[in-house]
Amino acid sequence: MPTILITGGHGGIGLECSKHLAAHYSANLLLAGRSLERLEPVALELARTYGVKVTTLELDTSSLASVRAAAARCHALLNDGTIDSLQAILCNAGARILGVNYSVDGYEETFATNHLGHFLLLELLIDRLAKNGRVVFTASGTHDPETVDGKLVGEAVEPDAMMLANDGKDGRKPISAGKRYSTSKLCNVLTAYELDRRLRRSGSAITTLAFDPGSTPGTGFLRAMPAPLRWLSKTAFFYRFQKRLGITMGTIGFSGASLARLAADPAFAESSGKYFQSNDGRMIEKQSSAVSYDEARALKLWNDSKRLVHLRPDEDCTLLR
Repeated sequence: MPTILITGGHGGIGLECSKHLAAHYSANLLLAGRSLERLEPVALELARTYGVKVTTLELDTSSLASVRAAAARCHALLNDGTIDSLQAILCNAGARILGVNYSVDGYEETFATNHLGHFLLLELLIDRLAKNGRVVFTASGTHDPETVDGKLVGEAVEPDAMMLANDGKDGRKPISAGKRYSTSKLCNVLTAYELDRRLRRSGSAITTLAFDPGSTPGTGFLRAMPAPLRWLSKTAFFYRFQKRLGITMGTIGFSGASLARLAADPAFAESSGKYFQSNDGRMIEKQSSAVSYDEARALKLWNDSKRLVHLRPDEDCTLLR
């Protein structure tokens, strides 16, 4: 039975996606996350409830060494038959980090977690994806500065990988946490589209999609915020207030199910290079930001990302050249 790899598949939208994949598509799962202690109980419960095979993979997307170790482990699991063919890779894990922190590789942590780790993971694993496989990026409407989402969180800045990786260094004033987050999500969309172009040129039938789950209370996105704000975010009043402002609204259940559909539903097999959004109980295809379609920016981001992750010649997948 095909296996779907999902980063952050043990909590929030990722967990709801995992449940939906197991319940409605009978998919085996490879749950990737930083803590095996958190992953293992979720894997056991999913396997017991839905009768599918669930394997865990230790992976911290903010660490290049962790990504490489996880990719090597995934190759080994495929080679020895522990997991069946890899049908989809869901780049779902992400974080909004307050304050300026740096990864073990010395890169700004939001950018490292949300973009660089998934970029490297795909370079290392996409050649093991099924011929009709899928890649789905969990992006965010905040990437678009023309939307209420983008304006409120912080308008995305230029998606310059070198600048973003070294934000706040050498005495330079760092950009805000909101702008770091929205720009990292712009990088997700740019990468999704560039990946699609590269796969099309290589003749691949792999489908690549970007997905905005909407503002989704209860996902842990606000875990660094004060307790009163975290409580308020879960109330019906706050949901209605955000909706009235024009914020794109999602729920854990619907957004998780939508992510699962994009990963496995045959209806999306011909939708490569497109952007979908969960908004108030509907999943719709829509245009992403104007900048996200800039092929020159996407190419620069791709090439700079290869340099930042120190991609070796033997790791440079022929499908993506």
